[in-house]
Amino acid sequence: MTLLSSMSAFGQQETVRRLLAAVAARGMTVFARFDHAAAARTAGLSLRPTEVVVFGDPRAGTLLMQAAPTLALELPLRILVLEGADGTTTLVAEEPAVAAARHGTPAALAPVLARMTTVIEAVMADAGGRRASMDPSKLKV
Repeated sequence: MTLLSSMSAFGQQETVRRLLAAVAARGMTVFARFDHAAAARTAGLSLRPTEVVVFGDPRAGTLLMQAAPTLALELPLRILVLEGADGTTTLVAEEPAVAAARHGTPAALAPVLARMTTVIEAVMADAGGRRASMDPSKLKV
């Protein structure tokens, strides 16, 4: 799995707030938010701040799912915002082309996947105040 990651210049909650604003500013929809740390607390467990934001634009995702229906398991797009043991906040997302390849998405849709990657990188940069990287060695968790 190839991951896009970006260290945030902000705390986890502020990064999530900025992520939501960046998604909205691009006219995309936030479909869901999963606060795993809150869920852990309800089970009497502890987890560092860990939230997944699910978002997208049906105009792009639908084209992909029409060509490769099982890609619906991977869409809409998701970005994980987590606080590491050292207190730093990281944004993480899967590279869309890698997910699409697992589902046999036709090569003709590569430009759509490239645009999705560009959007993820831009949203992550806006949310965290830094450029996204595809280097998994820079991922601090």
